[in-house]
Amino acid sequence: MSEQPTIRLATEQDVPYILQFIRELADYEKALHEVEATEESLLATLSFPSSPPRKGSTYTALVIPPATAENPTPVPVGMALFFYNYSTWRSAPGIYLEDLYVQPSARGRGYGFKLLRYLANEVVKMGGRRLEWSVLTWNEPSINFYKQVGATAMEEWLKMMVEGEALNKLAEQA
Repeated sequence: MSEQPTIRLATEQDVPYILQFIRELADYEKALHEVEATEESLLATLSFPSSPPRKGSTYTALVIPPATAENPTPVPVGMALFFYNYSTWRSAPGIYLEDLYVQPSARGRGYGFKLLRYLANEVVKMGGRRLEWSVLTWNEPSINFYKQVGATAMEEWLKMMVEGEALNKLAEQA
């Protein structure tokens, strides 16, 4: 049996795990009440290797622990949900990591690092120049982890977002 975890793109059959991870992450961030995702909405909006890419294709890489005698058919324990983006200044594609999550019981085994390495490899393979993401300012464990893998905080940049009624109002002006 392999001693390394498997990293692979999620399929339609993995959507229950993706929803579970989204809910667990939201609970950790004290925002479970804000989760609107359902299995149906994820199936309708995520991209999968077996289907044609969708506009704004978003994929999920899953990490699955190695099989053991006690657990011969392990299930996913974490995910990296990502989409492709573009840097105008670098004139190059990249990847935006929307969410990185590893279940607490599986942390400390390098799974988060392996997911980031997988995404970095995807960026390099496509001739991209940047892997980027956001992190909550209070999430010190994640910030420290990201710094260990070589990430730098972009303190001069402020994340901006339009959603809900403000988004609808802005769209009406088009």
